[in-house]
Amino acid sequence: MIVAHAERPDRAAGSPPPPGGTAPAEVIKAVRLRHPVRNLIAVVLAVYFVAFLWDASTRKAFQWDIYIKYLFDQRISAAALVTIELTVLSMAIAAVLALLLTVMRLSSNPVFRSIAWFYVWIFRGTPVYVQLVFWGVLSLIYPTLQLGLPFLPPVISFATGQALSFFALAVLGLALNEAAYLAEIVRAGILSVDRGQEEAAIALGMSWGQSMWRIVIPQSMRVIIPPTGNEFISMLKTTSLVTAVPFSLDLYARSRDISAETFTPIPLLLDASTWYLFMTSVLMVGQYFLEKRFARGISSARPEKAAAAPDTREEAIG
Repeated sequence: MIVAHAERPDRAAGSPPPPGGTAPAEVIKAVRLRHPVRNLIAVVLAVYFVAFLWDASTRKAFQWDIYIKYLFDQRISAAALVTIELTVLSMAIAAVLALLLTVMRLSSNPVFRSIAWFYVWIFRGTPVYVQLVFWGVLSLIYPTLQLGLPFLPPVISFATGQALSFFALAVLGLALNEAAYLAEIVRAGILSVDRGQEEAAIALGMSWGQSMWRIVIPQSMRVIIPPTGNEFISMLKTTSLVTAVPFSLDLYARSRDISAETFTPIPLLLDASTWYLFMTSVLMVGQYFLEKRFARGISSARPEKAAAAPDTREEAIG
């Protein structure tokens, strides 16, 4: 906050204006308002933060030598790559399913709407860990998977345990769960676009699909991208739950296995946390530039300066 004091060095207080009828310009001296309490709180927080860092760096329980030793271990770095693969594949499959679910939710057909709503209700309403456990025992529930028409012999039949590896089950479980959340994000983005845009496109001769692909979806991306980026980052961390499948080649599982061998759980947990923090930081930077790109052409809510307004001092002098 700035407190302004007006000074009139060329005219005494209470004296009438000069004969010209125009008062001379006033010189404004701005004095910044001070916040001693806020500054004191900031200093105290900074002291506590430095004290915390010093305590963590000197505490023997963290075993920083073991932390540095295994930070770039081949098994840890390979597990980080597997975690990235799980994240990318799961999000890609989830994005395709989310588009399909969104179309079904926005359809005028009540059957499509009901199926999509039921899907979202089930996968958003149950914990992802429980879902991954069910995918892990899929071969016990369905020893054989068969594809074909009802009441006819199956066209394709294969053993579940042989056809689907634990990696595939982990990707499938993560993707099906994430699709429910992405579907709601995409639906909200599409509904944020004025319906007149779609009606105008159809009036110009575009089909419903063309109007969605060329008009509605590009405008809705500025609403879809931010929460989708957050979901991508969340998915990277959710991969640590695939041990429920069980799949044990991801970053968390490998660090846990190494800690069981060396009896040093704390430094290995710090190693895994460091890798997760590094990967999420990279994703956050990418999300920032992606949001900036899709926000081009959208005017901000900040009021513009009145450039056309005349300068008071110049007007007074002139």
